Amino acid sequence: MSKRITIDPVTRLEGHGKIEIFLNEEGDVERAYFQVPELRGFEAFSVGRPAEEMPRLTSKICGVCPTAHHICATKALDDLYKVEPPPTAKKLRELMYSAFMLEDHMLHFFFLGGVDFIAGPLASPAERNILGVISKIGLDVAKKVIKLRKECRDIITYLGGRVIHPVCGLPGGVSKPMAEDERLKIVEVAKGGIEFMQYACTMFNDIVLKDKDYHDLLMGDTFKHKTYYMGMVDQQNKVNFYHGDIRVVTPEGNEFVKFKPKDYLRHIAEHVETWSYVKYPYLRKLGWQGFTDGMDSGIYRVAPLARLNVADGMATPLAQAEYERLFKTLGGKPAHNTLAFHWARLIEALYAAEHLLELAQDKEITDSHIRNIPSATPKEGIGIVEAPRGTLIHHYKTDKKGIITEANLIVATVHNAAAICMSVEKAARSLIRKGNVSEGLLNMIEMAFRAYDPCFACATHTLPGVTGASLCIRNCHGEIIQTLGQEFS
Repeated sequence: MSKRITIDPVTRLEGHGKIEIFLNEEGDVERAYFQVPELRGFEAFSVGRPAEEMPRLTSKICGVCPTAHHICATKALDDLYKVEPPPTAKKLRELMYSAFMLEDHMLHFFFLGGVDFIAGPLASPAERNILGVISKIGLDVAKKVIKLRKECRDIITYLGGRVIHPVCGLPGGVSKPMAEDERLKIVEVAKGGIEFMQYACTMFNDIVLKDKDYHDLLMGDTFKHKTYYMGMVDQQNKVNFYHGDIRVVTPEGNEFVKFKPKDYLRHIAEHVETWSYVKYPYLRKLGWQGFTDGMDSGIYRVAPLARLNVADGMATPLAQAEYERLFKTLGGKPAHNTLAFHWARLIEALYAAEHLLELAQDKEITDSHIRNIPSATPKEGIGIVEAPRGTLIHHYKTDKKGIITEANLIVATVHNAAAICMSVEKAARSLIRKGNVSEGLLNMIEMAFRAYDPCFACATHTLPGVTGASLCIRNCHGEIIQTLGQEFS
């Protein structure tokens, strides 16, 4: 007898999603879907707004990663008004962004996705949370996690005006200089961050890599896809979160393309499915070949492991050492192990702490020249940064008065949307056999999407701007046989 398994809601992510698994008569998985049933319409209601509102407006897309949207929107305004911020303004933006990346990566590892490794994938639901983490790593370490995240958020509050929805970004610069006493405080925070992230990398080695079950899970085929990868790199092809070119490598690790942010539409296209509000980007040159991986598929991945895969290394020494250890352990580049996104996330957090220290020790960062006033007539602007969850693109078109006429946002999780669907289905097919299902096993299927640290609050759209409520009736093979519903504009 056929059977349907629904995981609704999926847990430990930002936003809402559900997994639908359809079993055949033998109890094996016929199809599995990762479905996002919510809609956020920021592209649509940005139209008609003054462009200078976008850094404040788009930061409200998400309470977890508002700094990413704020800085990306600000960079888009720089391009829109054709104004180059002074060096100090760029450094202040990047310093705040480094603090944000550090605290956000810590949030995901210690509170969300990394919990499955620290507490255990088969632990009871009562233990798979921050309390279970505390019981494993100890109260003193947990206090350090909380303290460091607070210190990073205090930096964002100081520079950004507020931590949840920053307001400091302006076309051509920032709104507030840094005082010398605050610079010295940040130096100490950064030093503490480096020390703690070195400990976290060692902890991952001790908890995961030295445990045979975890090691086999990390290295096994259940959580593996051979895809293309995309990420931002600096002039030396090192990982950079704030500024650089976008590089794509093949499943074999060769450079496929490297392009400027302004050229993103030449290389990225988007596909839609009727059963989800998420769009599915793919490499335009290869085309949409369905939810498949390999050299002929246009599907690519972003986020921490992808950034390490596309880069030739890290720009700071301690992160570089961990980068080398990761690829040596995983058998070389590129690494296709989905669960290794967690490891790469810790390495990036270490890099963010090191770069935070570099910027805080730069005396130029307290210079008072923090903005160049724009004078060009606006028309079109594009900004790209690397959000914690991957490449983030803001693209605005305006009239001559700077009123938004069109906005295109390709947020980090959207780039990974197709890969998330593939990962969930592959895990379900591998783990469910002959109808044998347990709560712990279903949690392991959820691990397939948690590795990407998805944020569906800002990742969901609909095309062509219409949303509706509908009921899909599927047969035992997961095929839609009837749709009931009503659309509204």
